[in-house]
Amino acid sequence: MIGQPLQLGPLRLATNLLLAPIAGYCDLAFRTICREQGGLGLACTDLLSPQGLLRGTATSLDLARTDPFDKPICMQLYGSDPEIMAQGARWAVEHGATVIDINMGCPVDKVTKKDGGSKLLCDLPRALAIARRVRGELDRCPLTQEQWAERLGSAARHGGGCVPLTCKIRLGWSTDEFEAGMACSPGLARALADEGVCAVTVHGRTTEMKFSGSVRLDGIARVVEAVSGKVPIIGNGDVRQPADAAAMIRATGCRGVMIGRGALSTPWIFRDAWQFQLTGRSPPPPSAEQKIELIRRYVELMRRNRDDRYALFQINRRISWFAKRLIDHDDTGKPIGVKPLKEAIRSAATIQDVHAALDQFAAGGLRGGFFELPDVATT
Repeated sequence: MIGQPLQLGPLRLATNLLLAPIAGYCDLAFRTICREQGGLGLACTDLLSPQGLLRGTATSLDLARTDPFDKPICMQLYGSDPEIMAQGARWAVEHGATVIDINMGCPVDKVTKKDGGSKLLCDLPRALAIARRVRGELDRCPLTQEQWAERLGSAARHGGGCVPLTCKIRLGWSTDEFEAGMACSPGLARALADEGVCAVTVHGRTTEMKFSGSVRLDGIARVVEAVSGKVPIIGNGDVRQPADAAAMIRATGCRGVMIGRGALSTPWIFRDAWQFQLTGRSPPPPSAEQKIELIRRYVELMRRNRDDRYALFQINRRISWFAKRLIDHDDTGKPIGVKPLKEAIRSAATIQDVHAALDQFAAGGLRGGFFELPDVATT
């Protein structure tokens, strides 16, 4: 499956690489810069509350925001009520979704305490009831060929009909059960396929692991074996370098790879990982100047999509991720940090201050100190 575009039911993507629904990070601006670098087959929105979508709350509508370039787009829903999830899925279809995904993998307390996310791994009848009801609702709102043409990117292809349904799960809730060979994920994936789910993404950790430890490729492989090719399995977790995606496919037999945190500092990882699959080599990384322009582009996209206040808040949060790829080395190989750049952007009072800091960095200033990468939870 290395170098083979991913098929999601009747939908054929341009590649087998997907951007994960990164909670708090996967806004329209970030999806756009990932798409602009190339290699991305499908991007996903942030987690969407169906109640929020149906009520029209500002936060939910903003998280679901898309545009004509942001195609194909997967909208991910989380919750525990089959009927509300179904109506949320219909809303998403009516507002441009190319794929609907049900979140059964988020380990964050505010989601699991409401019986959503990976808490569904503890209630398989409810998980299957949600998938069954959502699939039934999607079958009631098929799209015409003209509608499909409006919501597909130029590289994607669709055979017509209804919007595909996928699910994202973890290996199980309990690490002890997984180690004992009793993880729920293989059986759940088979059952979801029987309910009409056309692909299952498996994050190779249990809920108890959250984002600690290393991804368990053997756990993803168990799910691949269990479904016996009935639906494609998409692997997720610890893909940080272009070669990691190909290695995951080889080790597990999965047909696609979803990348989350690995894209936060390297939005071009999809381009590189796809080229690695096709040729065994990655293209040269962007130059320092190109990386700076990418940051500028991201800031301006946030301004265009929202406003200056939002752009300042987000670049303050994300500059540590972008800055990781701006670290250089002196003649002895010692890393040259970028702490002054991060501090300048975090203290910026205006967007003009952000651009001024980037100008100063491009001219050789704002270097020194050390780099610290923040921890970020993803689904």
